[in-house]
Parts: sequence; C-alpha cells; structure tokens
Amino acid sequence: MPQVERVLTIDGLTVGTSRADLVIDVSIEVGAGETLCLVGESGCGKSLTCLAAMGLTSEPLIRKAGRISFLGQALSSLSENKLADVRGRDMAMIFQDAMAALNPVRRVGMQIAEVLVVHRGLTWRQAERQAIDLLASVGIADPQIRAKAYPHQLSGGMCQRVMIAMALACRPKLLIADEATTALDVTTQAQILRLMRELQAETGAAMIFVTHDLGVVAEIADTVAVMYSGRVVETAAVDALFEKPLHPYTRGLMACRLHATTERHGRIAAIEGTVPSPARRPEGCSFRPRCPYAAEQCIELPALRPISADHRAACHFAGDFA
Repeated sequence: MPQVERVLTIDGLTVGTSRADLVIDVSIEVGAGETLCLVGESGCGKSLTCLAAMGLTSEPLIRKAGRISFLGQALSSLSENKLADVRGRDMAMIFQDAMAALNPVRRVGMQIAEVLVVHRGLTWRQAERQAIDLLASVGIADPQIRAKAYPHQLSGGMCQRVMIAMALACRPKLLIADEATTALDVTTQAQILRLMRELQAETGAAMIFVTHDLGVVAEIADTVAVMYSGRVVETAAVDALFEKPLHPYTRGLMACRLHATTERHGRIAAIEGTVPSPARRPEGCSFRPRCPYAAEQCIELPALRPISADHRAACHFAGDFA
C-alpha cells in the first residue's frame, strides 16, 4: 500500500495562558485525502487545537510547547506574512457560525472573489466569474443572483455553503471544519457532509472535522481523536473506535447516542458531571471524578499508550473493560 503524504503533523502541542494550560501535549496527524475527526464535549480543546494549527491564536493565549508541521515545514519558522500567504491558499478553515464569520456589509460573491485576488493573483473580473462557479459547485441555485446577496439575506445552510466555497477557492491541501454542520437541520447537514466528501475526493485535501456528533463521525471520519479536558485520550481508526471504545470517556459518549438507550425507561444515558475548569483539573486523570471505573491508581496521570495496532488510549485500565 502506498504511503499517504502527511499534510499536517502536530507533535506535543501545549497552548494556554499564564494561569492555565488549555490544550496539553496534543499529538495528531492527518494525511492527504484523509479525514480526522476531533471529538469531545465543549471545552475540551478541539477548536483551540485547530486555531493553533492555523496560527490564529493571539494574546493572552500562548503556544508553550510543541511543533506544528505543514507538508514537512515547521509553521513556527514562517514569518507572519508568509504564514498569511499559506492560510487561505494552502490551509483553510470553515468556522462554526458562518453567518458571524462572513462580513455582513459585503456581498458574498465579493468575499469569495477577494480570496482569489489575494492568493491567486486574479483580476477582480476573473475572480467574480470564478466565485459564481464556486457557488454553483457547492450546490447553490441561481449563483449569479446569490453572489450579489449579503449574508443576512441567505439561510444558514446557504451561508455554510458560501464558507465552503470560500475555503475551497484555492484548492487547499488542508481543510479544517470546526463544527461546520452543528447549527444546521438534519437534511441540510446531510447535504453539506455529502458535498464536503465529494469535494475532498476531487481535490485530495486532508480534512480535520471538529464535532461532538458521533453520527457525523461514523459517516465522514477515517480516524478519530477523542479529546477531554485539553488532552487526547483515545485515537483509532473509526471502525475500531465504534467496535471497541477503550477509554471510559469514549464509552460514555457512545452510550449517550440517541439510539443507545438504557434498559430502564428507555432513557438516554448521560455522563454525570462536567468538564473541569482548566484551572481546577483534578490530580492525575482529569476524567477521574466522572469515571465509573475510577480507582486509586487514577491519581497518576495515564499516558496515551498503544493498546492494539493503531489504537491508543490514555487509561490505566484500557482494554480491560467487558
């Protein structure tokens, strides 16, 4: 089997403020044509990991440790101007709230065209024509008309498609989608996911997809990294993760799916408690106060270790659960 080109490699990333670490020792990678899903509750560090990968963090957030490599080049070695060239052209991000991410006082066609003018050197007339083609490629009807609309004149699903068109304008090598379908209805979400898979197959881009929806994970992921309280606690191929989740947190997330009801009263299971504040993490395993399998040994921080081929978990008892 030919080796897949590593597009993005994050090794030992730690990001935080002067008071607390928000992302701790995160190591993930994604190759050309692959989709990595980052999964976890709100506040686990998924979005911050992606922002750090794009070089979009700023004071008071500090990258305290770790290396981020894009196509084999350390991003920390690039000047801000060079990094700005890479963003939008070779790396692109789709944000969760497209309506808020788009400029409210500029027509959407002009916003897409600007990417092509800045990063590909097209004239405005050429860019405007290509923007219309891009809107058509993401399934927007009457693209010539929609290109002249302002964001508030479009539905949430249309705005999300505009964001995808903008992100794909320069055919980037890496696409990061941060909860890109969370606010959409089920039908529109399915359409967006299908569109992103088709465009990824066409361009060969690597994709990182941030979500808390395991249904989306099952549909789109090749590999999965589960995050909890700033750390990666489990990584695996998507089939292996669903077949046998090894970390108690992952098992809890699986049990919370809509069809994974408890035997009593048919109620949906829940993970008791909440994600701890970064400034008040418990000693050892951060999941310990919520974990049904917690033991004295959990006061020691478990390492993310291989349990089987391409399946790792940060739990002292990983693989021992029935």
